[in-house]
Amino acid sequence: MFVSFEGIDGCGKSTQVNLLVNYLEEKGIPYIKVREPGGTHLGERIRELLINQEMCARSELLLFLASRAQLVESVIKPALKNGKIVIADRFAHSSVAYQGCGRELGPETVKILNDFATDKTYPDIVFYIDVPVDVAMERMKNQHKDRIEKEGKEFWERIRNCYLKMAKEHESFVIIDGTRTIEEIHREIVKVFNTYL
Repeated sequence: MFVSFEGIDGCGKSTQVNLLVNYLEEKGIPYIKVREPGGTHLGERIRELLINQEMCARSELLLFLASRAQLVESVIKPALKNGKIVIADRFAHSSVAYQGCGRELGPETVKILNDFATDKTYPDIVFYIDVPVDVAMERMKNQHKDRIEKEGKEFWERIRNCYLKMAKEHESFVIIDGTRTIEEIHREIVKVFNTYL
């Protein structure tokens, strides 16, 4: 099974990824955890560029796609073939939201490119952790921000709206209210995960 976690920066996504991974370890369920961009030698080098290097929106998208293509071929496909559960901290839907809507390159264009980059390998469950933009920005206020995290409120609103639209269009999406306690969110995720399992 392939599970991804999505949401705007500051939604609490990475915390929930780690909690689910801890749960899988406790239950002795074989898994692999990946992150985007990154997860392979090539992907980690691309990650450094994406975080620190100024670039145009199209370059940004294509670098994310290159990292994703390598991750699918080198890590995700082999893990799924071996019966492991893949837990991804972001995947293809991030590019639709961030570059397609946030950078205004067009979600349809990104979807076509994602199909190519992923070889149409997509998650069975997408946990979308939804928080209002003001809440996310407040959470990020005192942390060190990378190139993308420094964007303004309008950028984040476009991304959030895009995620909410995708959640209506895709059966794989599960909307999680990210304003609740960490423990409440984790319990809901485990409940949904076990239902699918």
